Amino acid sequence: MTTTTVTVEQERSALREFWFYFSQNKGAVVGLVVFAALVVVAVFAPIIAPHPADFQYRDHFLMPPAWAEGGSSQFLLGTDAVGRDMLSRLIYGARFSLFIGCVVVAFTLLGGVVLGLVAGYAKGWVDTVIMRVMDLILAFPALLLALVLVAILGPGLINAIIAIALVYQPHFVRLTRAAVLAEGNREYVVAAKVAGSSHLRLMFYTILPNCLAPLIVQATLSFSNAILDAAALGFLGMGAQPPTPEWGTMLAEAREFILRAWWVVTFPGIAILVTVLAVNLVGDGLRDALDPKLKRS
Repeated sequence: MTTTTVTVEQERSALREFWFYFSQNKGAVVGLVVFAALVVVAVFAPIIAPHPADFQYRDHFLMPPAWAEGGSSQFLLGTDAVGRDMLSRLIYGARFSLFIGCVVVAFTLLGGVVLGLVAGYAKGWVDTVIMRVMDLILAFPALLLALVLVAILGPGLINAIIAIALVYQPHFVRLTRAAVLAEGNREYVVAAKVAGSSHLRLMFYTILPNCLAPLIVQATLSFSNAILDAAALGFLGMGAQPPTPEWGTMLAEAREFILRAWWVVTFPGIAILVTVLAVNLVGDGLRDALDPKLKRS
């Protein structure tokens, strides 16, 4: 049996073990199914959505859902204040929410891992400077700091993403640093140093792969938090701007109609709730599958 065959078998065995522990958490499996469905909806939004997201049907302002009195099967979840189909806007909104989560996690993971590796590996004054900056960021409430940053940069979806990514940076830096400090004195690291490995190779090829488990779990939880914070910024008018069909912006546009048109507020709120809950459940399952101390027997 060749070395390549052995490696492939080991990878398959690791994947089977991961899925076994992940599937023990039924909530995580449900969350994964829901999240996968959201991804499909987001990718095929132009095909699935019954109407264009921004088209205004001027004869159908604030029409109730199809099952309510005065509703129409043409608009299953009703229309908003300017006659746009709620279902179509929710479907297209999934694209924005998942895009926000993915970009924020990518930025924070990249920056946090690099800074955390440098801080944990270099130690000394480099570690002190990096961690004091991170402590300074953590001293402010996350949403308040994001609001200040967006106010400086200007309202908009991209600026909101940048602000949220900066706010979440310290969590990944601290987590990576702690993992590097824990792994730094292990035998395999010492052996790599004795073998003459460079500092970059030690950080990124020797130490980092053994620190990924907690980072993956943190990335999953940050994904859901990013969606929540983006919705909050959109609701406050500092995130995505109308007529963008982002769920937080849809809530902001519907505030004045909450008493006489419940559906324009309820459905975007449910979409946010279901998405965040699904991602959190997946994160819980990943924690069980990746952390040996928490694996279910």
